[in-house]
Amino acid sequence: MDLAERMGKLARQKEALAAGDPAAVERQRAAGRLTARERVQKLVDAGSFVETDSFMAEAGCVTGYGLVNQRPVYVLAQDATVRGGAMSQAQKRKMLKLLDLAQKGGGAVVLMPDSAGALVTEGAAVLSAYAQVFACLARLKGELPLIAVLAGSAIGSAAQFALLADVAIAVEGLCEVAPFPASVQNAVQGTAVEGKKLNGAQALAAKGVAALTAKDEEESLVLVRKVIDLLPCTAGEGTPLEEGDDLNRLIAVPAADSKALAADIADAGSLVELYGAWKPSARTYLARVGGHACGIVCCSPEEDGGRLDAWACDKIAKLVTLCGDYNLPVITLVDSQGLAVPAQGGEAWLMTASARMLSAYANLWTPKLAVITGNAVGAAYVNFAGRDMADLCLAWPTAYIAPLTREAAVQTFQADRVAEEGRPALEQEAFEEADAFAAAACGLVDDVIDPVQTRKHLIAGLELLADRAGSL
Repeated sequence: MDLAERMGKLARQKEALAAGDPAAVERQRAAGRLTARERVQKLVDAGSFVETDSFMAEAGCVTGYGLVNQRPVYVLAQDATVRGGAMSQAQKRKMLKLLDLAQKGGGAVVLMPDSAGALVTEGAAVLSAYAQVFACLARLKGELPLIAVLAGSAIGSAAQFALLADVAIAVEGLCEVAPFPASVQNAVQGTAVEGKKLNGAQALAAKGVAALTAKDEEESLVLVRKVIDLLPCTAGEGTPLEEGDDLNRLIAVPAADSKALAADIADAGSLVELYGAWKPSARTYLARVGGHACGIVCCSPEEDGGRLDAWACDKIAKLVTLCGDYNLPVITLVDSQGLAVPAQGGEAWLMTASARMLSAYANLWTPKLAVITGNAVGAAYVNFAGRDMADLCLAWPTAYIAPLTREAAVQTFQADRVAEEGRPALEQEAFEEADAFAAAACGLVDDVIDPVQTRKHLIAGLELLADRAGSL
């Protein structure tokens, strides 16, 4: 067989591999899902994808590398049209080779789990396969950005693909992710809830498993590209600086709510909210401010005065830890009346979660900027704006910094004056004794600023500390 014949054979085999099993492909499309190769091709820049180990067809996964907005990315997509995408020894070998290549080359890793489970005919060996893949992902987390697109099933051990990712994106109506099948959950709990409702995108978002949700696969891949743009290729380098919108732009005050404030501070169109459906008393974002990629934590005073329960503390800790792992500055917009009083028995959990949040800030060596826009009561000041928790702490003239809310301060220290002088006057007195100017006089904040110039001050702070961020 001469070269021309060999090249013809290569072309035919490549074509057959790309086409797959027509019946299985039709079943995948009938379920409303893209095939693994379609997902990959829609994610990467046109013509940039190089598939690895393409002739290992029985492995049931597509692996390879390409570019997303001209930046390197490695993709691992289970192929539900081949053995249901089941984990196997062959799939493990293919995945580990790709992950090893990613570690050597550097770049975000995109995981696309879509599997009916494991190839049980391999016995305990398939459990070892899961363990080896997950151990590799766990070691890579914090070194290379891991992003999971959940558009199929990931039941049992496969659910760890979602949990090991830095950012998981769940597609509504398509994904089902859980440690047990819905049938087992319903049997134990005595319920009869459909699997996608029990373990689908909305449930995953409400429980803090999925950072983002998408209405369809096309939108999920757009979100992947946005997240990749906001993270570095590896933990050892910075995210490329882009040209921001008007660096001197003033923000609107008062903002409609905390989300509007964060959007106004960020560069236009750059804000990506993570865990938006999970505990809205705090909101967490990736964004660009003045072209600098960063994390933004925003207390939500419209939600119970911005009080933070254990879940909200965990949510904030996740964002701050992500920023620490990938060398991103953190901006915190503080307007919180402190920790929420938990239901009886929840005190220990609240203390644990609050300590986890505090530790995330204390151990963050990237630039930390805080703006106190309203209340910074008790733990809100300690965790977000105190010395060693913020490199730069600014305050609006409306800020109030104290161990107790003004209402609690009056009740605790001025109860004997309430009847004669009235509570409103005493609460105003308490506010003035602990306002932004009093805090600045004591060195508790670095400056009191005009609220409309908040974005300008934050960009100046990011520029000032940029060399520190780039050296980590």
